[in-house]
Amino acid sequence: MAMIDIEYRHTNADIPDPTIRRTTTSAMKQYIQDLVFEMEMADISVKFTEKIIDSGENTVVINGRTIPEIIDGLTIKHLEVEESCDLGSGGRVTFGRPILDWKKEYIEDVPDTIMKNAIAKVYADELENKIDVVQNN
Repeated sequence: MAMIDIEYRHTNADIPDPTIRRTTTSAMKQYIQDLVFEMEMADISVKFTEKIIDSGENTVVINGRTIPEIIDGLTIKHLEVEESCDLGSGGRVTFGRPILDWKKEYIEDVPDTIMKNAIAKVYADELENKIDVVQNN
């Protein structure tokens, strides 16, 4: 088993809400594959599988837990702002949905910040378990 095991479970049904972040399951799959590629480039052991289900809600499961289960009780940290060349002037103003706004009935709408915090939490838990096993031996 990979240290991080990500599974995207979804039906083949169209997603009825065009206002969410990723409006198709193929867009969500590509988003996850991009995250997996970034982790692989950082030498993190990760595996991605896609499972098409007959019915039920679409979900992402990371090491056996859904995103809401993983982030329950966490304080979500915003991602660091990249360095810019604006020489101390104010940041760029953007319009749209707030970063942490999430229509929880659609996993495809999960904000990048929440998804990456969930992955980081699972990664930290796995590293802690790995360290405990080594220390106990």
